[in-house]
Amino acid sequence: MEATSSKIFSVPNLLSFLRLILVPVLIWIALEGLANYFLMVLGVSLISDMLDGYLARKLDQVSELGAKLDSWADTLTYASMIFGLYQIWPTIFSHQALFLLLATLSFLVPLMASAIKFGEYPSYHTLGAKIAALLIAPAYYLLILVDADTWFRLVILFYLLVASEEVAITIILKKPETNIVSVWSLIRRFSNQTSSR
Repeated sequence: MEATSSKIFSVPNLLSFLRLILVPVLIWIALEGLANYFLMVLGVSLISDMLDGYLARKLDQVSELGAKLDSWADTLTYASMIFGLYQIWPTIFSHQALFLLLATLSFLVPLMASAIKFGEYPSYHTLGAKIAALLIAPAYYLLILVDADTWFRLVILFYLLVASEEVAITIILKKPETNIVSVWSLIRRFSNQTSSR
């Protein structure tokens, strides 16, 4: 029981739990229109997102539960970011409506593909997804603070590529897996398995 608890309440998992807890806080702050507080709390969430994956590898605490918690926290945090734009910065929201729709689709389509095939949430954490997660934070802040939308739009387009890769991974997989580097690494793995038979 102790070993199981230590796996559930590992440092990376606790950081993901923190991010999940911060989602309703972000929604409440957005509803109150507290722009500065929203950006500060969001910053804490995004920094913890960068830390949890690093600490999971560093402390050898990578787990399937951790991967799923991280994915859930990612999706809900990104949803709160879009809601924040809608509620606090409506002008920016309206100007970026098309790209925000594309961003929403980039999260929903891979989710739906995995749900239809496997009946569960995808947690691939590809290299592309990790790069996109690093890029979205500065892009979001630059969009709000200095109205620099070019970088934001490029990052959203990159997210579409990441989403396409995740759908391809879902199509290729026979059963659900977590932590896949890329679709190409998956293809190579299957090719090696086929040639070794």
